[in-house]
Amino acid sequence: MQRKAECSCGALSLQCEGEPELVSLCHCRSCQRRTGAPYGIAVFFPAENVSVSGDYKSFERPSRSGFNVRFHFCPTCGATVFWEPLRKPGQIAVAYGAFADPDLPVPSQEVFTEHRHPWVSPL
Repeated sequence: MQRKAECSCGALSLQCEGEPELVSLCHCRSCQRRTGAPYGIAVFFPAENVSVSGDYKSFERPSRSGFNVRFHFCPTCGATVFWEPLRKPGQIAVAYGAFADPDLPVPSQEVFTEHRHPWVSPL
């Protein structure tokens, strides 16, 4: 199975091989700010199963886990397409919406539920 994720303008894309190891919905305030939505959804693949095409810029920030997260985004349209959670070496997280694929597996876990907006139903 191969899945393609890309930014809004198509200049940055990823080819992801195989099924994701994890699909996680995150309610943390940082994901809310990054996505402009009430939560973010990360699709995790082993780094060796992801190939990147196109230029990107990076931004690194600390996380509540004590490990930094390195985000990669398109320098043209600004869309964050993938990131590296340094607490999970060897894993690449890809933005769920970047796949634009209705057949993508649904989230199997949710984290930082204390920040869930009251109108968002739990998984």
